[in-house]
Amino acid sequence: MTVSSGSRLLDVVVPMLYDLYFSAILAGAAEAAYEHEVRLVLSPTMHEHAREASLLDHLARGITEGTLIVLPEESSAELEAALSDSRPFVVIDPLLPLDTRIPCVSADHRSGADQAMAHLLALGHRRIGAITGPPGWAATEDRRDGYHDALAAAGIDDDPTLVVASDFEFAPGIAAAAALMDVSEPPTAIFAFNDAIALGALVAADQRGIRVPEDVSIVGYDDIKYATIVSPPLTTVRQPLAEIGRTGVNLLIRLIEGERPQSVRIELPVRLVVRGSTAPVRER
Repeated sequence: MTVSSGSRLLDVVVPMLYDLYFSAILAGAAEAAYEHEVRLVLSPTMHEHAREASLLDHLARGITEGTLIVLPEESSAELEAALSDSRPFVVIDPLLPLDTRIPCVSADHRSGADQAMAHLLALGHRRIGAITGPPGWAATEDRRDGYHDALAAAGIDDDPTLVVASDFEFAPGIAAAAALMDVSEPPTAIFAFNDAIALGALVAADQRGIRVPEDVSIVGYDDIKYATIVSPPLTTVRQPLAEIGRTGVNLLIRLIEGERPQSVRIELPVRLVVRGSTAPVRER
């Protein structure tokens, strides 16, 4: 089906609309859609695999020309089976590792972890805790690798009591940080694998009378807007979330128009933003 300029439709399959992480990606996608004179149709899945699979099957027969899939629940094999020149799609921030043929836009998770750990080590921290995301997620594993490799390079032995798995949510972040802070020899710094977890760690510290950054330094990941309005403001790794959305739309438009880019996998750089939640280690 050929759709005239100004009425072209792209579908965006996204877990949810209201989360600050997803809304930032959607804002960038909307800007690029406006520039290309296309419209976006939003399809929330609420992280339900069955709903996402049903949506993708429906979209393959629908009136949209292509699809952005944000943090898909589907496996690489399932997405490979859906590859189509007539109804192209682009994955934004893959949840799981993907085959190289699948068009994909993400951020350099490993570089972010390297920068966060280098910052904490330079401040003299040696007992550095990590609050990870769900095991198996691409972002979790890349950041975990950066955490462990940085400790090894600094000659610091792994301490399993300093690594706690969590979800990328505020309330689980409080619980995970509380577990770290309650060990017999708590960390002097915490690398939280996203800002929601880091904000939870700030709450857990406040509940225990632990000062940030005097008693414990905290680094987050994402740089959502709340990172600048909490006290102290959060040191965090800035992901270019809006740019990820813009780049996804731009790549999808190229695929729709028949272009065959040399690479359909795009990884955008990240950078550490140092604010008030980190400081040099203090003797206890």
